[in-house]
Amino acid sequence: MGSGTAYVSRHPLKTGHYPHIEEADMATTSAAPADSKGTVLDIESQRPHVLLRFSSAVGRFAQSSPIGMVAVGIWLLMFVMAVFAPILSPYDPLEADYAAIRAAPTAEHILGTDQLGRDLLSRIIYGARITLIVSITAVFVGDLIGFVWGIASGYLGQRFDLISQRVVDVLMSFPGLILALLLLVVLGAGLVTVIVAISVTRIPSATRITRAVVLSIKETSYVEAAKMIGASNVRIMVRHVAPQAVAPILVVATLHLGGAIFAESALSFLGMGIPPPAPSWGNMLGGVLAAAFRPPWWLVIFPGVAITIAIMAANLFGDAFRDFLDPKLRRRID
Repeated sequence: MGSGTAYVSRHPLKTGHYPHIEEADMATTSAAPADSKGTVLDIESQRPHVLLRFSSAVGRFAQSSPIGMVAVGIWLLMFVMAVFAPILSPYDPLEADYAAIRAAPTAEHILGTDQLGRDLLSRIIYGARITLIVSITAVFVGDLIGFVWGIASGYLGQRFDLISQRVVDVLMSFPGLILALLLLVVLGAGLVTVIVAISVTRIPSATRITRAVVLSIKETSYVEAAKMIGASNVRIMVRHVAPQAVAPILVVATLHLGGAIFAESALSFLGMGIPPPAPSWGNMLGGVLAAAFRPPWWLVIFPGVAITIAIMAANLFGDAFRDFLDPKLRRRID
């Protein structure tokens, strides 16, 4: 190439001319994937069914924590008791038999009767309904509010975060049971008010944990990219931040179940929870202790055992679920 000859680049990116692409070539590049014989592969049909994925997850959970599966079995048994209580209970839980007041466990009354002659087994079976309704609803409402509050506080920051965290500090300064009692003094005893009071005590911890997770998520590259393309704060929080914070709040919710069961039982025991004659495990203990200084052993043992088993199962399941979601443990299991 001589010195007087101008160099003309033939590279398509430098000259601005691009190779001509035929329509057939474009169709080929956008076609569905196929095998070596030209058969089109249906990717969606090859994905595992949702039931298969669920069963696989259950199998991995059982492998990682057999005790956790036992806890799940206990909770499933409680659900069966609550749903089929009219079929499983031998007597009406509100029917009084004054000829069998404080009767010891017999073949007719397997767990005995209380101070009004009501069958204790029937009241424990029906009491599972109130325990499940109060605990699950209170945890769902309280953790949902704390989840939304924590996302907004952690992502928006600035003055909103400062004010909201001071409110959380005030709520956390009260012991949970004392705060629930104060709320029930104002709202009055009842099923709905007990759920509201217990749910309020779940909000602070859910808010703090969610906020801590969001503070790390908001610094990730995909959140910064969403900001750069002009996505609104609401869209970023809903589409990019909230899905990454779901797993921690699920673990918190499972751990809160045991505390909610204890709170409901304690409030009913103190006479501020579910009012009698509704069969609640807590007011079964509180009523018998209020009627007699030294009640018969079966009136204390059996409701107490039911409360203990329910709380223990909730706590064991929460611990197992937290370990199951741990990435290090999951890699070891897989």
